[in-house]
Parts: sequence; C-alpha cells; structure tokens
Amino acid sequence: MKWAILSGIEGNLTAYEAVMADIKPQSRYIQALYILGDVVGPTPESEKLVERLRKSQSEELAPLICKGWWEEQCLILHGLAATSEPTDLLQKYGGETVKRLWEYVSRPTVEWLRNLDFGFFELDSLLIHGTTVSVDEELTPETSPVVILDRVARMQANHLFCGRSGLTFQYNLEAGSIDTGVTTLDSQTPSQTINITPRMVVGVGNVGRNPGEATYTLYNPNTNQVEFKTVRYGVNKGFGAKKTTVRSN
Repeated sequence: MKWAILSGIEGNLTAYEAVMADIKPQSRYIQALYILGDVVGPTPESEKLVERLRKSQSEELAPLICKGWWEEQCLILHGLAATSEPTDLLQKYGGETVKRLWEYVSRPTVEWLRNLDFGFFELDSLLIHGTTVSVDEELTPETSPVVILDRVARMQANHLFCGRSGLTFQYNLEAGSIDTGVTTLDSQTPSQTINITPRMVVGVGNVGRNPGEATYTLYNPNTNQVEFKTVRYGVNKGFGAKKTTVRSN
C-alpha cells in the first residue's frame, strides 16, 4: 500500500481535481492521502477548494492536512500568529497580494486553518511543509548534507517529506560517520565520532503553482520506493463546450 503526498495547491481547484482524477484509478493501492500545506493562496478558488477538502467525496480518502507557508500568512493577517506583521508576505509578493489573500480567505476558513497540524509522524517518516526548524525553510537538492542530517535527525526520523520548495527530488544520505570537536583560542576538546544511519529527504512537488502542470509523490513505506507523478491538464474546446483534459506520466 502507498501514500499519496501532495503540497502547494495554493487555491488551484482545477489542478487539485486533475490530481485526484489521476489518483482515482490507483485508489485501491493508496492507504493515505497527505497534503503538506499551502492549501490556500491569494486566489478566488481558495474557499471552494477548502470546502472540497472538508467534504471529500465518498469514494475518496479523507486528506490529512498540515499547515504551510500560505496558511501561516493567513494566521498572521488575522492576528492569530506570534508575528503581528506580514513582513515576509509583503517582501515577497507586495501589498496587492496581501489584499487578495485577505479578501479570498474568509475568517471561518482561517479558523479552520488554525487547527491544522504542524506535521505528521508516521512509522519512521516525518511529513511536513517546511522543516523541523520553520514552516518557511526550503530543502532542495543543493542543500548541505549537514543541514539535511540535522533537519531529519531533530525528530529522530529516517525519512522526511517536505513541500516548501515545490520541487520533486529524492535526497539520500548513506551510512557513515562524522567527527566533531570544538577548538578555541585556549583549548581543544577531544573529537567525537557520530555514526550516521541512512536517511532520506523527499521533495513532494507542487500541485497548483505551475499552470497546466501538477506534480505529486507516491511512497510505499513497505519497500521505501518513491515515485514522482506529473499531471498535465488543460481546457479544450469541442462542440462549443469546454472540456478539461488530464494527462499523467
């Protein structure tokens, strides 16, 4: 049995439906559906998307959802976070995006977002939007192995699944050891050897960030196999009507 792991829907209901249509034929092999944050975004479909998630269709798995960066920005805007000013949001996207996020995500929805988990620990795997340090920290294939090891080991996990970067990647740390020691002007402490067991970080992709293309991850915890899926979707016109097409690979 597999886990389907999504992230970065960002209020894109069309992209989410395309992914769910791709998952449906495989549903007999899917044990759990995880959404690692960034469910909402500064888009008019955010409310409909949340409604869709909260009322999953009878034949679908109920998604397990944790907070992401956009959820954190909503909480900040509504005075429900430790930070009172949306500094990061303003710096990255500007005032117009702040206004749209306020308009498109209602207070009742923000209250629902407030109660989402920070992440999930299943078997020996941690599923989270950012990292164990913060919701906005990105891990990528270029991240230092020392940082990767620290972020995974903080929760004593062997595998970490994250969605903040929006990339699909598999980063493996092989078994080995690290020698550590501290040297100051006055003294030097004896070195200490830390043995490392194999660890893995997986970037699960993003569903709604790139128009026309959604990516997600399938993971088999029994075999430790990771499979990245790409769903290409669009709107074709035929016989005077619009029809959504979905292609997967």
